[in-house]
Amino acid sequence: MTVKANTLPAVLRNAEPAVKSTGWILARYGLALVIGWIGICKFYPYEAHNIEPLVANSPFMGWLYTVFSVETFSTMLGVLEIATALLIIAKPWFPALSAFGSAVAVLLFASTLSFLFTTPGVGESSEGGFPLLSMTGQFLIKDVVLIGVSVLTLADSIGAVVHGTARSAE
Repeated sequence: MTVKANTLPAVLRNAEPAVKSTGWILARYGLALVIGWIGICKFYPYEAHNIEPLVANSPFMGWLYTVFSVETFSTMLGVLEIATALLIIAKPWFPALSAFGSAVAVLLFASTLSFLFTTPGVGESSEGGFPLLSMTGQFLIKDVVLIGVSVLTLADSIGAVVHGTARSAE
């Protein structure tokens, strides 16, 4: 049985724009909050050492530890993450810069997702390993959602640039 749009209660029809707007606001600024907060953590030794096994086992990034110390690399990554968060929230004023920030976020999360395939212990060994995820695997897999939100905010910012408005989806 199909329900026609005109049979929906007026409350639902009227709520859709507000719900969509709220979702976009939470997506954009929630993404920036997550990236920025984690970026701040990168300035502390505990976080530098938490990411060390992820980076060290990556064939794409492990070489960075031959150039930079663990803490220096973490600090540089923190600066990049904080800058990315600030660019993402700049959409109302600078949509092109916000698009760049979202593109950087896509690259950051793609890099993190690559650790699923390069980090030992992603599968829960006590239960036979992959596809059952260890805490490390669970930490990494959530980035599928974050990369998706990054792509959405990228598209939204590009739309704002193309259409000359800073408020395309929000």
